[in-house]
Order: sequence, then C-alpha cells, then structure tokens
Amino acid sequence: MAGNQPNFWLPGRHAARRPYLLARGQVMAALRAWFAGAGFLEVETAVLQVSPGNETHLHAFSTGLIGPDTVVRPRYLRTSPEFACKKLLAAGETRIVDFARVFRNRERGALHHPEFTMIEWYRANEPYEALMDDCAALIAVAARATGRARFAYRGREIDPFAAPQRLTVAEAFAHYAGIDLLGTIHKGEGDRDRLAREAAQAGIAYGSDDDWGDIFSRILVEKIEPHLGNERATILYEYPLPQAALARAKPSTGLPGGDKVAERFEIYACGIELGNAFAELTDAGEQRRRFNAAMDEKERIHGERYPIDEDFLDALATMPPASGIALGFERLAMLAAGAEHIEQVIWTPVQE
Repeated sequence: MAGNQPNFWLPGRHAARRPYLLARGQVMAALRAWFAGAGFLEVETAVLQVSPGNETHLHAFSTGLIGPDTVVRPRYLRTSPEFACKKLLAAGETRIVDFARVFRNRERGALHHPEFTMIEWYRANEPYEALMDDCAALIAVAARATGRARFAYRGREIDPFAAPQRLTVAEAFAHYAGIDLLGTIHKGEGDRDRLAREAAQAGIAYGSDDDWGDIFSRILVEKIEPHLGNERATILYEYPLPQAALARAKPSTGLPGGDKVAERFEIYACGIELGNAFAELTDAGEQRRRFNAAMDEKERIHGERYPIDEDFLDALATMPPASGIALGFERLAMLAAGAEHIEQVIWTPVQE
C-alpha cells in the first residue's frame, strides 16, 4: 500500500489495512501490560504546550490559547511529552510511561507521519542501561503479541528475541567509515574542519555551510545506519557530546575519550531507528545554554525559533537523576505487523 492515499475509509481500502490495524491493537495492549507489570505508572500529559521542544531540526504546529480575557497566547502542539514528563519526575513520580500523541510538521513518508504515538518512559534514580534492557523486552513483547518469529523490512530481518548488539558510536565510525570520531571533539565541541577532512576521505559529500553536526549526520546515514539492526537489533550508544542536547555527559572514566561522549543511545531494528534514550541532564543552567544554542542554529537555518519553557527549567533544577527514552510506537507496530508503510498501522491518517 502506498502512503498518503485519500479516502482511507473506502471499504476496500479499509479492508486491506484492517489486519495491520488489528495487529496494532494487539501490540498496544501487550506493551501496556508489560509496563504495568514492570511497575510503571501510565500518565497522560497535555498536548498543548508553551514550547514544543527546542531541537534545531524539529518543526512544530502552532496555535493560540485564548482565555476569558480574549488575549491570544502562542501555544504549540508538542513534538514530544518530554517537558511535561520531567515536571512529573520533579513532582515526585519515579517510574512513568506516556503513550503520547505527538505532532511534527514537515515530516511524512514510509516511516514518518505528522501525528503519531510516542511511547516515552522514565526511570528516576536508575541508570540508562536499564532502558537498553527495556527495549529488548519490548521488541520481544511486540513479536509475541502478533506471533511473528522474525521482523522484516525492505529486505532486512532480525530475530526479535535475540539480545541486541551493543556498539559505541566511536566504534561504529571507526569500523564502518574509518573515521576517528572522538579525535574531532575538543572540550565538548566538534572540530568541523577535521571531521570534514575525514568525511571527504571516506567519500562523503557535504556542503560548504554544513557544520560539524550536519557532517556527522551525513556519515551516520550513509556509512553507519545501513549496518545497524541486521539479524538482531542494534543499540548504538555513547553519542558524542555535540549530539546530546538533552543528555548528561558520561562520568569521566580516565580512559581516552571519556570526556567526549554522553549517556545517550538509539536502538535500530531492520535499519529502522525505533528509540532515542538519555541519561537526563539535570543542570538547568547548562540546559538553557544548549537550548539557546539550538534555537540560534534553528533561526540561522530555518528562520524561526521556539520559546523556552521557563517552568520546565525551574522543574529541571529539582528533578532527580533519571533516565528516559522515546520510542516510535507505529514503527514497532509496523515490524510486528509486517507492514511496509506507517499509514497501514494508523487508523485515520492525516489528510493533505
């Protein structure tokens, strides 16, 4: 089935999608049961927010909140429930999960939809490695829910019950691209010219206005991601500090590169990125600095910036140490259902 088709409600089209939609329900029920059994409290956070998130390349839907005083206050549909969930951690919750409807503009394709479900969960006072175990468990839960022994997507397969491969970002860049990634990072900042030279030697094309992060992303997409999530899921961890806006730096180990990476990982299956995890940054001052830097870059590239949620920064100052992850539910449901397009597992796709 191709995406972006109008009239999804026509009986023939609905009948073709219905088996995938029923599989979606099976996966959703199984995941909710797993979280309840693991001691998570399911929360429902607000969609309408002061700030949709402060990441450079995420684009939000904007609206206005009109009070009884008729004053219009700018508001946004959230791109994730992160700010609200962290406020609940500051309030005293310790293990929470939100099956959140989120919204991202300028995104649509086989793996992207303007409105989708993000499963976001947090563990207060627990290491982020615990989230790696959670991800492995959830992939297996989804497979059992639909009775699928293998996950496949566009010619790539994994065993959903196999323990995921664990690979650092630096190891992946060295092995698949021949690039010394940590050698391009100094005092937490990326050396753009050095990474550009290494990228050119690896055959990666880049633009003259691409910064360190842009070049990093090009290498990741072209040289690294094609090797991730084959035969079993892959956990790519210890992202470089310039690529970890919401994560805390890895505690110094005294080993080379120990002061250049953050406690962040992403998990891939069949080449699809399923989730993005962090050991959460709790330094409000450092978070403000990172948000401002990201919004400066957003304004430079896209000509817009989003406000900072001051209430979130106040909460962050009192939030306990925590680890958190956002996982794209429909992407996992696609694999468990054997679907080829995200709109096969969305009951009512957004009309264009």
